[in-house]
Amino acid sequence: MEFIEESLDKYVCKHTSSENDLLKRINRETHLEVLQPRMLSGHFQGRVLSMLSKMIQPNRILEVGTYTGYSALCLAEGLTSEGKLVTIDVNEELEKRVRHYFEESEFSSKIEYKIGDATKIIPEMKENWDLVFIDADKMNYINYYNMVFNQVKIGGYIIADNVLWSGKVADESKTDKDTELLRAFNSLIHNDNRVEEVLLPIRDGLMIARKISE
Repeated sequence: MEFIEESLDKYVCKHTSSENDLLKRINRETHLEVLQPRMLSGHFQGRVLSMLSKMIQPNRILEVGTYTGYSALCLAEGLTSEGKLVTIDVNEELEKRVRHYFEESEFSSKIEYKIGDATKIIPEMKENWDLVFIDADKMNYINYYNMVFNQVKIGGYIIADNVLWSGKVADESKTDKDTELLRAFNSLIHNDNRVEEVLLPIRDGLMIARKISE
């Protein structure tokens, strides 16, 4: 997941705004107490998500894949005064921890946290999203994209994490299922004339698609 040398990465992080105290604690506790801490967005990517959200100024955000709540809190920083963020995750074991983090935050009244299968929850929601962040199981990335697309406003954004998959998507010798699925996902967006997209080599890759037509 590291695409630049360590010294340059440290310089970039040094010259990026710091996490607030709650995010620092989530970062630390996730690495100490939770399985697969590499799933956490972390300091640099978290600040990127925060900056993008502040630029977009969304009224409604959907996040697919909560993990320990770090990225949700970063995205919430850009919400309008009347805004709301809905985040969905299937992992019941992390629910108590994540709800506690959300309750401690300044965005507690703006975050709706749902536990369950996103492929079943998304179609039931009657919302129009300004921003969707997909960071969940890779086998459903295309399904999530197709499910949310009609709910996203014209001019709205869909952002997907892990689209470079530690660089494996660019290595033709890598043919495991997740790599192939992410290649298909990236191609789907690149060839979708309803969006304009840019793939940023930030951390494990962020695909940013802006909806320009139905």
